Amino acid sequence: MERIPARPSIRLVPWLRAWRAGTVSLDDVVEVMSAASLAEVDQHVVDADADVVLPCSLHDGLAPLSRVDADEIRLVLPVPGDVRGLPRKGGFTEQALGSAEAIRAGDFGLVARWEQHTSGSGDTWHTLTWWRHRLPGGLVEVETMSVGEADMALTEALREATRALDALDVAAWNGKAANQNGLRDVTARQLPVGFDTRARLLYERAVLLDHALELARQDAMGGAVSAFEAQARLEALRPLAAACRAAVGAACHARIRL
Repeated sequence: MERIPARPSIRLVPWLRAWRAGTVSLDDVVEVMSAASLAEVDQHVVDADADVVLPCSLHDGLAPLSRVDADEIRLVLPVPGDVRGLPRKGGFTEQALGSAEAIRAGDFGLVARWEQHTSGSGDTWHTLTWWRHRLPGGLVEVETMSVGEADMALTEALREATRALDALDVAAWNGKAANQNGLRDVTARQLPVGFDTRARLLYERAVLLDHALELARQDAMGGAVSAFEAQARLEALRPLAAACRAAVGAACHARIRL
């Protein structure tokens, strides 16, 4: 199975917030976004509102966020039926739904888009483009949970999902494939300076589950033996996915101590 890139917005949001809170520099943000599993990925930023598409470096593309307050930077993980935090319409919303991830940063919005390329010899590689949008005013605030509430909700959702999968007898998990698809890279990520231990632990746990659930979605049959059982498996995981998104957001939006 081909390695599936994790959602880069989950990595970027806490580092952007730490930069705007003053605990890290913009160079630190760029460095961490170019490390580990993203080290060999070409990243650039494009102004979605410009008449001409001119990609720029990640550093230059993020620099306009230098006047944004840390608490104005929010992660949005939309799914069909739950688009809270997005404008009603527009290019930002369309891209966010297509990528299942977005970042709100004051008057700006960022959407990560992966593209896969194949050479004439059959080699494949990914590029990552961050589309930077100007957002309309009057947007509803992104709802957040406390770290404690999100942690308890995630624990309960995981317990219920495990029970449901056991009852369906489709709880099989391919650990080898999970490792090949970068789960170890995901769990190796750390929150920047300023986040407390509870936020760090929740972040690691929730990011791991988020990536595992994405693998499960793409491998929809999993341990199921029929289309009906495969659909039942996905339905059993749906509440866990929602709790996982909330937990990721709670960790990323946790208070930063100077």
